[in-house]
Parts: sequence; structure tokens; C-alpha cells
Amino acid sequence: MTKSLAELAEMMRDIDFAMLSTHTDGGAIASRPMSNNRDVDYDGDNWFFACEDTRLATDLKADPKVALGFQGKAGMLGMKPVFVSIEGVAELIRDKAAFEEHWTKDLDRWFEQGTDTPGLVLIRVRGARAHYWDGEDQGEIVLDAVAA
Repeated sequence: MTKSLAELAEMMRDIDFAMLSTHTDGGAIASRPMSNNRDVDYDGDNWFFACEDTRLATDLKADPKVALGFQGKAGMLGMKPVFVSIEGVAELIRDKAAFEEHWTKDLDRWFEQGTDTPGLVLIRVRGARAHYWDGEDQGEIVLDAVAA
């Protein structure tokens, strides 16, 4: 039985870090760890901050199709493993109001000027399709047929 978006969100509830994979020069795939900034209530969108002058932003401008990989904690107190892969489309947002909405104080460690950091961009990944496996159950959810 396929899980609902709410059930998928519950599986992902405590997972902050994802591997964000992009297409880069020559068709290669590049991956890097990204934090959801504790914005982990999954509704089909993921939010990340970066600087516009990075390879990540360059990759997204050239090809916005991305993949996210999540791995939850397993083995502690009988917890099941959780693996989630999301295919989607990324958008670079330069709106300071959106920065404020998704900002947490912990980000000051990487962006010392906060939401006023020159070249700051917010990356929104709109999920199109999610694949999951929790050690017992696996499946796929179509999140956004338009982005697929």
C-alpha cells in the first residue's frame, strides 16, 4: 500500500540533512550535503540556503532538475531505517521576505550577515516524485505531476 504525503512527512520528520544532487558540466552528477535548516515539516518542498556564486547555484541555473537523498536514524531503540529519495525541480529565490520565513539563527554560522549576506539565495526544491524504503515497506509517491 502506498504511503500518503502525511505518512512520508512523518518518516522524514527528524531528518535535517539531505544529499542534493545536480547535473554539472559535461553531464556529470555532483552531490553535496545540505541542511533543511530545521525546516523539516515536509509538504513536497525542501528549502536550503546557498550563495549565488557557488557551483551549486551555477548547476541549478543550467539545469534545475535535482535529486535529494535522505537517510534517517536506524538501529537505536528498535528504530527502522528510513531512506527517501526525491526527484524534483529547484528554484533560486532572491526575495528577502522568503529568506526571513525560512531563516534560523544557526545559519549565522555560515552566513555571518544573516539574511543581508550579499549573494544569498534560497533554494526551493519542489518534489515531483518520492521513493521510500523503511526496512519493511517501499513505494513511490507522485508529489507534483506538473514537475514530473
